[in-house]
Amino acid sequence: MHFELKAIDHTVSLQEFEIWECSNCTLRFTQNVPDVNTIGNFYQSENYISHSNTRKGIINNLYHIVRKLTLSNKRRLILSLTGLREGKLLDIGAGTGAFVRFMKNNGWNVTGLEPDESARVQAQSINNIQLLASDIFFDLPADSFDVITMWHVLEHVHDLDKYLEQLKKLIKLHGKVFIAVPNYTSFDGSFYGNSWAAYDVPRHLFHFSPLSLKNLFNRHGFELQSTRVMWYDSFYISFLSEQYKKNKLGFMRAPLVGFFSDFNAFVNKERSSSIIYIINK
Repeated sequence: MHFELKAIDHTVSLQEFEIWECSNCTLRFTQNVPDVNTIGNFYQSENYISHSNTRKGIINNLYHIVRKLTLSNKRRLILSLTGLREGKLLDIGAGTGAFVRFMKNNGWNVTGLEPDESARVQAQSINNIQLLASDIFFDLPADSFDVITMWHVLEHVHDLDKYLEQLKKLIKLHGKVFIAVPNYTSFDGSFYGNSWAAYDVPRHLFHFSPLSLKNLFNRHGFELQSTRVMWYDSFYISFLSEQYKKNKLGFMRAPLVGFFSDFNAFVNKERSSSIIYIINK
């Protein structure tokens, strides 16, 4: 284990947090993170868009445009890899419920879990979706779901090993788990360094490389079926990173960084800004 860098919480506290890396497995850890009872305070900001759903500012509007595009892409990916047009789906970390609503409207029986109460209220008022508190995750019955999705959620989990074991318990024998996470080995991750917005300390407790996730899945008896690039993420992350750097010309540089990051991902998807991992037990 060795110290790698320091990153600032630009969203809520402006505190600085150290990030360390496992020398063998390349998994990175945010140090001195708030515990499960206090970390909720670090999500209480209008700028935390997945919970607030704000459209304030150019970057947040960009987020909504990208999300609208990716909802259909996610559904098509699920259909292509499971062969199912409907079934039981568990969406963990559902935010304000956009994906849950989309899949429900397309015939799926969806259970959505969200730890943040304010986000659950937003889901009800904006999307007419009732999400459940995440603390029931470990009480759900075994072999219940055809599909489990975690879109940028695993990096927020305090106990990775316990969580992976429960995922394995909940997914049906031939079911699929879709896990999307930022990739710090991406072009944009390397370019922005400690200003890379996807470090998002202290909300992101872990920071993954492809190697670290392969090791994690293997250790818990999951088979990695395939991976997919999350196109567009690099542009949003680059714009946000430029904002953190307070670069006056960032609106010009961000799309270039996003483009080069996606070009690198086209050549080698393990250089993608965010990667979707599809696993089964």
